[in-house]
Amino acid sequence: MLDFDIVEYQHRLERTKKSMNEKGIEVLLITDPANMNYLSGYDAWSFYVHQMLIVIIDEPQPVWIGRYMDAPGAKAKTWMYDENIMAYPDYYVQSEDHHPMEFIAEILEQIGQGNRVIGVEKEQYYFTAKAYEVLKEKLPNATFKDGSCLVNWVRIIKSPQEIDYIRKAAQIAERAMNAGLKSIHTGSRECDAAASIFFELIRGTEEYGGDYPSIVPMLPTGENTSTPHLTWSDQYFKEDNSVIIELAGCFKRYHCPLARTAHIGQSPEKLERLAQIVAEGIEDVMSIVKPGVVLEELEEAWRKSTRRYGIDKESRLGYSMGLNYPPDWGEHTASIRKGDQTVLEPNMTFHFIPGIWLDHYGLEMSESFRVTETGVEMFTDYPRELLIQSPFQLPDGSDGIIS
Repeated sequence: MLDFDIVEYQHRLERTKKSMNEKGIEVLLITDPANMNYLSGYDAWSFYVHQMLIVIIDEPQPVWIGRYMDAPGAKAKTWMYDENIMAYPDYYVQSEDHHPMEFIAEILEQIGQGNRVIGVEKEQYYFTAKAYEVLKEKLPNATFKDGSCLVNWVRIIKSPQEIDYIRKAAQIAERAMNAGLKSIHTGSRECDAAASIFFELIRGTEEYGGDYPSIVPMLPTGENTSTPHLTWSDQYFKEDNSVIIELAGCFKRYHCPLARTAHIGQSPEKLERLAQIVAEGIEDVMSIVKPGVVLEELEEAWRKSTRRYGIDKESRLGYSMGLNYPPDWGEHTASIRKGDQTVLEPNMTFHFIPGIWLDHYGLEMSESFRVTETGVEMFTDYPRELLIQSPFQLPDGSDGIIS
């Protein structure tokens, strides 16, 4: 069963072809699994081998090419005709003598596309330098252009059903955050908290289940809160330590990230104050979100709010997010930072994460939001404060948040 109506996939394809035409691209070779999913519906953990969706500007349907054993999955999960699903034999897989791009180049020649202007996604994780070299060698009459992020920008404005999926992911994110917090106390290990989070991410709600997120839960603890992107260990939580939890609910590959910081026991005054500053900055930024605002104006609002407290942030404040596969839930398009001139439009969705990382401690507090016709919709409704944890698990096993 498709996750969207065929008409929606066709509208997405029309917008993609319009962008291709503007960039002078006649054939677009898509290897980003999120872009592949967006245009075809294909969803499988097969992106560890070479696969491709080919969009031809004057053909009504894309062509999917992948590993032979994955072709039945492509027929089951896409909206295209079966004859548009093609497969290469297994001797092309991770072989020193054959490369899947040789097969793909031969198909392009056979269907009359070998001498056209071909766009490739140079700047993405799943298109290797070797793949590009082989394509250029085997298609000497083609003209190659960089088609990086062409489809990503088509994806930036979400449909009503995409927004519904993100709202569902938001409910999963809140449940997972609750589970993680409940597991944070002395006598529990970091991996125990991660396991509790994963359980809720996959279980979802009573009405619908969850999907695997594109990024695993982040759980830097103690002095490690001074840096982002650390996961977990098998160490026990200690009293008077802080813990950052960054996670995302995921539903049908659509994400809703959420980050909060907890402290076990009596929290330091400096951390409480930092949390108040960040919460105030978030409120100041969200208050100006509406169509027509330029993204760098959000960064300016944050800077004005926090610099009066001596806080300065080097990294970007957030990014467009939604549909994706590992290793990232961001869309690699618009960023909330100085110099980004992207104009906000209704149904754009962002993860706003103004993390503060200092020498020996840090704090994360994030919000995922949608630009509405008149302002902003917050996807989650979670306390925007430092979350104080009891050092000990409560006798009834209930949530350890004490204030």
